[in-house]
Parts: sequence; structure tokens; C-alpha cells
Amino acid sequence: MQSFSVFDILKINSAFYDAFYKKLVEDNEKFNLTAITDFEEVAYKHFIDSVFYADKFAAGANVVEIGSGAGFPSLPIAIERPDLNFTLVESNNKKCNFLNEVKGLLSLENVTVICDRAENVGKTSLRESFDYVIARAVAPMRALLEYAMPLIKVGGKCVFWKGDTGREELKESSNAIKLLGSDENNVKIYDYDIGSYGKRTIIEITKTAPTPPKYPRGLGKERKCPL
Repeated sequence: MQSFSVFDILKINSAFYDAFYKKLVEDNEKFNLTAITDFEEVAYKHFIDSVFYADKFAAGANVVEIGSGAGFPSLPIAIERPDLNFTLVESNNKKCNFLNEVKGLLSLENVTVICDRAENVGKTSLRESFDYVIARAVAPMRALLEYAMPLIKVGGKCVFWKGDTGREELKESSNAIKLLGSDENNVKIYDYDIGSYGKRTIIEITKTAPTPPKYPRGLGKERKCPL
């Protein structure tokens, strides 16, 4: 097995990523976690991509991830930022089991897994209780915003990992942003690349007003009829 020397520049503890990688590959067929299993591709496309924003979170923040899947970007960030508290929301039971197994394997005491749909969690006592909501490869931004914005406090931030479609999706989401508690003046865009694997964009949106109680609408309307 190769070492994770590629992470040296990021000062990442390679032992955690080595264990995470082995677990990901071993359980991939059982849990249908990722189409990427080559060591170098996982290192760049999953681990390095996930931790790009890690240093931008406020100290001690409460972070919720929606559509956690195999735990990207949440688990790599949890490794790098043990001061943060993570709630991982995932609706697939098998993937929830995987997330809990990785949590135990890596002794990530700052991680909690909730097996439910984001639109349901947004109607519970957890509504508007988080400092950040994060998501990667979950849904187009117009739909994603309706899942995400109800979960964060006023002053909290939505942070979305996107590929080269980020700016276009942002343009299409102006109405949703206004309806859900922010505006285009409270958006930041971070452009970066992951070596030879291409360019990426992170969209950060700060919430400036409470989200109206009717959102999220539920029953699949977020995807079928996006705002």
C-alpha cells in the first residue's frame, strides 16, 4: 500500500487516511459507496477535495452535512478539525452503518450520524440550530438550498462543493436564495484545483434572515419543483 505522502503539504495525519481508504475499498461493494477506488484518485478526488475548506470553519462550530454518503467532505474535515462538531444526515441505512463504522474505526468522537432525510430533519428541533451546513455531490443548488437553509442559524453558512458548474448553478438559484433567507450580496466563491484532476468551486452563502416555516416543502418537491 502506498503511503499518503501526497498529504504532507496539508499536514494531514496519514494513518487516519490509510485506515479510511482500506475501509472504503473493503466495504464498497456492500454499501455502494463510490465509483472511485484507485488509491491516487481517492486521495485527490475525495480526501484532498474534502479538506480544502477545513481551515475556514469558525472554532468550535456545529456543522451539519446533508446527504453524507461515504462521508465526504465531513469525515476528512472531522479528522483535521477535532474542535468542530459534526452531524451527518444520510437517508440510506447501509450508508449510515458505514459512517458509524468509520466513526468507530477512527475514534471520531466529534461525529454523530442521523439516519433520516434532510427535509425531515429541517422540521425538527434541529431546525436553525447549526453554524454551517455542508454538502457535496448531493443535488443541484436550487434543490440543495431548500434542504440546507432551514438547518442553519441566521448568520450561519451554507457551504457547497461543486465542480465547474458552480457559478452557473448559483445564477439559477438567485430566487431560492432570496426566498430562503439570504441574497446575492452574501455569497463567496472559492476556486481551486486538485492537481491534474481538474478545477473545483466551493459556494459559500451566509444566511441573513430566518427561513420561512413552510420550507422545506417535503414530499420530493425540492427536487421536482425547485424554487
